[in-house]
Amino acid sequence: MRGWISWIALFCLAAGLPAAPQPDQARTRIADGFDQPVGKPDGENYYTSRGFHAYHPGEDWNGVKGGNSDLGDPVYAIGHGYVTFARDARMGWGNVVLIRHIFMENGQLQTVDSMYAHMDKILVREGQQITRGQQVGTIGTNHGMYAAHLHFEIRKNLYIGINRSAFKRDFTNYYSPDEFIASRRKLPGGGRSAIIVTNTYSLGNISAPPADGAALRGNAKTAPEKPIPFKPPSKQKNPFRVNRFEDL
Repeated sequence: MRGWISWIALFCLAAGLPAAPQPDQARTRIADGFDQPVGKPDGENYYTSRGFHAYHPGEDWNGVKGGNSDLGDPVYAIGHGYVTFARDARMGWGNVVLIRHIFMENGQLQTVDSMYAHMDKILVREGQQITRGQQVGTIGTNHGMYAAHLHFEIRKNLYIGINRSAFKRDFTNYYSPDEFIASRRKLPGGGRSAIIVTNTYSLGNISAPPADGAALRGNAKTAPEKPIPFKPPSKQKNPFRVNRFEDL
C-alpha cells in the first residue's frame, strides 16, 4: 500500500513541475521561388527609388507615377512562408510584416526573413501561413512621416527582427533584395514543407498586436499620437530622399 502511495506522490510532484521550455517551431511550405513585393511578379509599374547600400540594407519601392500615387497599393509576400511579426513597430518603421521563408538551394535548406515596412495597412496576422503572391498589406507613409513607399529587406541573419541597430548593415546579415530574387525566381522543393524556428529575435517594448487580429491602418489607435519630428538635410541632392529616421 505504501508503495502505491509513494508512486502517486511522485506522479503528482512531477505533474506540478513546469515543463522545460522548448524553442518555438513551426512547419511551413518550402518556397518554390521568389517574386517582387509589388507589381507582382516582376515589379511592373514600380521602381526602386533607393537601393541597397551600406547605410540602407534594403530597397524603397515607389509607383512610377510619383508622389503618393502608390498610397494604398497592394504589397505581396515574395514567397511561401510564415509570419513572425505583424504589428505597428512605430519609430521609423510604422506597420511592419516579417515573413520567414525556407528554401532549397544547392541541396541544402536555407532560411531568410523578408521585411515589409511603412505600410498603411496590415492584412495578415502573426503565426499565419503565407503563400507566394498573397497580399500582406498596403503601401503607406509610416503615419505621415514619409512620402508613400514600401521599404523592403531580405535578411540572412534571423536575429535582427525590429532592432536593427545592433547588427552590421552589410552582406554578412543581408541580401541585396533585387539580386536575391533575380537569381531565385524558380527553386526546387515545391509542395514540400520543413520546420523553422520562430522565436529568434527580441521584440523589446513593442506593443502586442490587436487581440482580435484586426488589420492595422495608418490612422488606427496603435499609431503614435504625435509623429516623431524630423528635419530634412539642409543640403539634399535628391528631393525624394524619403527615409530620414535612422536611415531606414
